Amino acid sequence: MNQQTMQNLTLFDLLARSWRRPSAIADLCFSADGSTVAFTSVDGTVAIAALADQEPPESRIRVSGDLGQTTIRPREKPPVPLIASAAFGDGDAPLAAYLHSGFLIGTAAGEAVHLTADGDVAETLIKIEGPLVAIDHSARTTVMAVSDGHDVFLSRNRGDVARLGHAATSLTGALAFSPDGRRLACGSSNGLSIWAIEGPANLIRDFSFPARPTSIRWSGDGTWLACGLEAGGFALIGLADGLTDTVAGFPSPVRTVCWSPPANALFASGAFRIAGWSMTAPPLDGGTAGALETGRAGLVLVETVAAHPQKKLVAAGYANGRITVAQIGGRDELLVRPLGSGITALAWSGDGRHLAAGMVDGTVAIITFPAQMFK
Repeated sequence: MNQQTMQNLTLFDLLARSWRRPSAIADLCFSADGSTVAFTSVDGTVAIAALADQEPPESRIRVSGDLGQTTIRPREKPPVPLIASAAFGDGDAPLAAYLHSGFLIGTAAGEAVHLTADGDVAETLIKIEGPLVAIDHSARTTVMAVSDGHDVFLSRNRGDVARLGHAATSLTGALAFSPDGRRLACGSSNGLSIWAIEGPANLIRDFSFPARPTSIRWSGDGTWLACGLEAGGFALIGLADGLTDTVAGFPSPVRTVCWSPPANALFASGAFRIAGWSMTAPPLDGGTAGALETGRAGLVLVETVAAHPQKKLVAAGYANGRITVAQIGGRDELLVRPLGSGITALAWSGDGRHLAAGMVDGTVAIITFPAQMFK
């Protein structure tokens, strides 16, 4: 490789393992034990990659003895191929982590199946009428929840399926268990309901929003809940007092929201920069005191955001394929990928070493950062 080519390499070229799927990537999910990551495509297939790296960045780093300059050589071997499944339906299949290294997949046949890390369907755990459009699983309580777009069903034991006693007439396909697994949030066409699921399921409260929820995320301590909205920004709910408000003014739908436990902060996509707020001054009643100026503003929309699980960092994926990692509350950002196909999904592994990404053109990637990069 000549010197000119070396100079043109990006961090993505040097740190990422990437593969190409036949269709756009819809979602991704790391396994509970952090050994695998699954990517769903809009053609209904799922692809699984192992996080174990044959050429980790540490093995390719060199420090020159005379100048002390640190360099990293490119990978020499192609990555281990993905494990791909057959299609589970005509559209993207809902996905959740299950057991240690496996996943739950919702199918067009109304089944919730256990997909192993080897790509095999081990068993069918739930079977209902109609295609599944949403799925979630609580490792704490081992309860599963699925939706067919009209009703929500719970399963506490394999094969034991019960429909919630009251459900919205038009669910969005957004479901999320609280961190302790005791509550379940269910999106509807214009709001959200929260259920207590210890013992017989009981409705705690309904909330109304100006638009359809596209994503639901609980804070790590379960005291807050944020919902990206199809239009009009995102909704924020304080579970302790039931306060709720909509943070509006976004030029694009808020596809993703995420929480940063280290920074006690909330972030949202849908703007021309990384939009964030410190939860020491939550953005309720139009308040802007907690706004965090993170990264740099530009002319391209942020499509997805992912907060680092251990450090005060947040990653952003843009419509033009750009990927950055920014220090929370600061303008400095690390340019990981300058351009390419638009980013549709982004998530960190539990240890914060790996950033997985999915793209419009079907590219999937695992970006593995050297331990010394984020001190």
